Amino acid sequence: MQRTLKTIVTLLSTYYAYVLEYRAELFFWVLSGSLPFILMGIWMKASATGQFGLSPVEFARYFLAAFIVRQFNVVWVIWDFEKEVVEGKLSPRLLQPIDPGFHHLAGHASERVARLPFIFGLVLLFFTLYPESLWFPTVENTLCAMAIVPLVFLFRFLVQYTFALLTFWIERASAVEQLWLLPYFFLSGLVAPLEMFPDAVREVVMWTPFPYFVYFPASILVGLPVNVGRGLVVILAWMAIFWVLNRWLWRQGLKQYSGMGA
Repeated sequence: MQRTLKTIVTLLSTYYAYVLEYRAELFFWVLSGSLPFILMGIWMKASATGQFGLSPVEFARYFLAAFIVRQFNVVWVIWDFEKEVVEGKLSPRLLQPIDPGFHHLAGHASERVARLPFIFGLVLLFFTLYPESLWFPTVENTLCAMAIVPLVFLFRFLVQYTFALLTFWIERASAVEQLWLLPYFFLSGLVAPLEMFPDAVREVVMWTPFPYFVYFPASILVGLPVNVGRGLVVILAWMAIFWVLNRWLWRQGLKQYSGMGA
């Protein structure tokens, strides 16, 4: 256990130091996730002239929460892993006693910590520009969101890492991620809260993995009604499915791998 903890601390500190070398780039990465703010303006304008179930202030709070959640679960492991396999850089990591995925996971986790000052600054700017949208989540919602957001990040990482393993067979596994992004944008709650969907459609969508990447944790944060128990069950069920698929692809993929030095 002590050796495991030491390995985790070493990985996190190493990748955190690496991330800090690119603070300017990190700032632009944070800004690149500002799509929820653009959509917020559209929905606030629409709700001011029509009946959409949420008020302009509620839309503003929701999309701010969606921005925060998305900052914590953005993942790029498929592009890094794809490059490692295609260029043969995966070979040295196969000699190490840990799964190469833990290197990517540590890099992502360290980057989350480095993002915090930029996220905090943008949230303060948001409340300065829209003071009427200022709200304080309840203690219950805050604690629930603090538990759900890391779980959602692990879920998103596991999904993309599973897709990344397809690189053992096709050189551009990132194309699969591009296809995944189509339903992700529309069904995750990033484009619009699921309250805008017909009831029957929303009920079906809630059994897919997509709403749990953005809509579910964002709704908890702002206090919109969601079934937390069912949400956790669905997340854990999909994680179990992707974990089994991930391990199978990993074992089969190593048989296919022929990188330099392998």
